[in-house]
Amino acid sequence: MPDLDRETHAAFSTQDTTRIDDTRIAAVRALVSPAMLQDDMPVTPAIEPLIERARSEIAAVLAGRDERLLVVVGPCSIHDHDQAMQYARLLQREAQALAGELLIVMRVYFEKPRTTVGWKGYINDPLMDGSNRINEGLRRARQLLLDVCALGLPAGTEFLDLLSPQYMSDLIAWGAIGARTTESQSHRQLASGLSCPVGFKNGTDGGVKVAADALLAARAPHSFMGMTKMGVAAIFETRGNPDTHIILRGGKAPNFDAASVDAACAALKAAGLREHVMIDCSHANSSKQHRKQIEVGRDIAARIATGERRISGVMIESHLLEGRQDVANGSLPQPGISVTDACLGWDDTAPLLRELAAAVRTRRERAA
Repeated sequence: MPDLDRETHAAFSTQDTTRIDDTRIAAVRALVSPAMLQDDMPVTPAIEPLIERARSEIAAVLAGRDERLLVVVGPCSIHDHDQAMQYARLLQREAQALAGELLIVMRVYFEKPRTTVGWKGYINDPLMDGSNRINEGLRRARQLLLDVCALGLPAGTEFLDLLSPQYMSDLIAWGAIGARTTESQSHRQLASGLSCPVGFKNGTDGGVKVAADALLAARAPHSFMGMTKMGVAAIFETRGNPDTHIILRGGKAPNFDAASVDAACAALKAAGLREHVMIDCSHANSSKQHRKQIEVGRDIAARIATGERRISGVMIESHLLEGRQDVANGSLPQPGISVTDACLGWDDTAPLLRELAAAVRTRRERAA
């Protein structure tokens, strides 16, 4: 038994652990707290009711109380403030014109999951030069959300990092959990405490059960560790989020067709959940060919026009100009073109939105 009276005993001495702790950490930099950023860039009195109303209307669409179609549309990822705002102004005009049939939310994605390595998004590397100025990225992301919402246009985003929601979730009307993180217990817990409706994508292999399981998990209360808006570690206890849904994004094969919707709704019914889905026109559903989003969207519109009500929403990847481009060190990308997944151009996006709206009108007229 050790001599507890001896202060020099090895068991009670202070030890230098630098040889075994943080051995692969190159640097640690101060991170601005969410509270400080929100204090510097607060929600305005005009924006708060917009976000409240949009969340309520999205929840109504998901619950079947609102017959409109939820459309989440916009760039695969944000990389430039001015280009994003140019797109937002175009989208806002369509959102107003089609408000009777479509509930349009701008896709404002700041974080990009990478299969291996690559540019991780506007928050992580806002200058796109590998400098990883995350504090600057958080500030730019919040400013863009404020500016988009100031137009009267609600914003949606993917929640990838578990801390970033504290900096911007107050400005988000709809959120997504991606195919790579739908199985993540941490992301399911996060969704259970978010104030906005949340969509879970099917797994990367196309499996729907994992997404149905995620809905059940996110609807339940949870306790987990996290960071408060003051930047302090804390234990969070959530109430659960009832406004959750599945997003069909394809897998080994596309899954936007009628048979796939039937199968997804059967899985939801078996789990005791409402039978409805959102369909992602991009990703595996378009076989990674951006122009095929038009075909997918038209197929969905045709089914809606004949009375299909289990499709509550669609997602479309769209930018000012079509296609994609690589980012080369030292050179600026061409304006209006995606730097991640290839997108539809606006000239193809606007007609597709109008086709979807016309389908909703036809369905309404057939039911009258």
